[in-house]
Amino acid sequence: MFIDCSHLIRSNPPRLHYGVAVVDMNDDDVWEIFIAGFDGANRVLRWDGAGFSDIVDETLADAQRQAIGVAAGDLDGDGREEIYVLNTDTFAGRKRFGDRLFDFQEVGWVDLFELPQNREALNLTAGRSVAVVDRLGTGRYGFFVANYGGPFRLYELDRFDEVQDMASAAGVSFTTGGRGVITLPLVTSRMDIFTVNENGPNLLFANRGDGTFEEIARRAGLPDPHEHGRGVAAGDFDGDGRFDLVYGNWEGPHRLFLQKWDGLFVDATPTDMAEPSRVRTVIAADFDNDGELEIFFNNIGEPNRLFARRGDGWTKIDPGDALEPAGLGTGAAVGDFDGDGRLELLISHGEADLQPLSLYRPAPNDHAWLRVLPLTRAGAPARGAVVALHAGGRRQLRTIDAGSGYLCQMEAMAHFGLGHVGAVENVAVRWPDGTTTTIIAPAVNRVLRVPHP
Repeated sequence: MFIDCSHLIRSNPPRLHYGVAVVDMNDDDVWEIFIAGFDGANRVLRWDGAGFSDIVDETLADAQRQAIGVAAGDLDGDGREEIYVLNTDTFAGRKRFGDRLFDFQEVGWVDLFELPQNREALNLTAGRSVAVVDRLGTGRYGFFVANYGGPFRLYELDRFDEVQDMASAAGVSFTTGGRGVITLPLVTSRMDIFTVNENGPNLLFANRGDGTFEEIARRAGLPDPHEHGRGVAAGDFDGDGRFDLVYGNWEGPHRLFLQKWDGLFVDATPTDMAEPSRVRTVIAADFDNDGELEIFFNNIGEPNRLFARRGDGWTKIDPGDALEPAGLGTGAAVGDFDGDGRLELLISHGEADLQPLSLYRPAPNDHAWLRVLPLTRAGAPARGAVVALHAGGRRQLRTIDAGSGYLCQMEAMAHFGLGHVGAVENVAVRWPDGTTTTIIAPAVNRVLRVPHP
């Protein structure tokens, strides 16, 4: 499946890297890759037409902190995404150094937590993952932080543009061994929150529609209380028009939960997929543009795994160069950085030893594709929007990534492979506020930008 293209990263020394997020850093409609640096500076890689260069500035580099998780979202509704960097200097509980919440202003990038009015809100609990959620459907996102040994956080701006922790008001201020988090309209028409945890059951926060959440993991069949969750991804894995969940458990059986009825999940994990591993990031994406999702398990200290849907089941297939039998994978993300309509896969490494980054491309083919970018009213990526594509007698379903399971965040794009289908009947978009629009017969092999109507 994958071909090693790591030579395209111009400066790639062995480092301790963790979370990876795909963000439009310069507000110029080009995706960059933000990589959390644990043993030194964070990095920002940008494709320049021939390779990737590091364009990080001193503020974002933040070389004195130990970064592990990262996510982006438009916190203030100005059309440009802010960046939350989760720093951790201890395994659990109280930590010394706080997180960063970077906002681009006239003077450049500014950490909002450094401003006097926001210092009381600073997160000083060891966290693992961060994702964004538009709980009210306003186009302004909050940053949900899955803390370990302290309460979850949900950071939003109030009417005075001060950062406030709204987790208690929203009903999500739980304390557990937080690990991975994903946010999307999973069991309601608004953005829900699902967390996989360590030393405790998973949690599913269903959006009541009024800005508050109800925890329903046990009712939904998702608690899995005896395992230790890591990466988690969502997708329509059985083609029934509902979002399902796949996640990895650290050295325990991995899970593929299919949503068979609205809000009720059934464990349908194939034996090969369930086999325990030292898993980190889990990614669901159509890497070969054949119109079917693949599922990628990134492991640390043992080979990675790739699964493809064949007929009504899932089969383990050869990931090619991305097998990485000696790789110490800590994070991973996908995006189309060179604009060729195929997803690249970047894997970060570290924790146990220093290793360089890895970059992979899928093997070339002539499959058609369509990429859909819904936008908020302000023009920012509409993370959490749902996109459905009808083509060739089939319906494909995607959500715009708002934070991908463990430490990472994918590009804010609905990527559809079409195989040898050369025409699309329609594309339907539903925003987190419930607004919908339909585009009839869009051209293929292009990026379709969809403004909020």
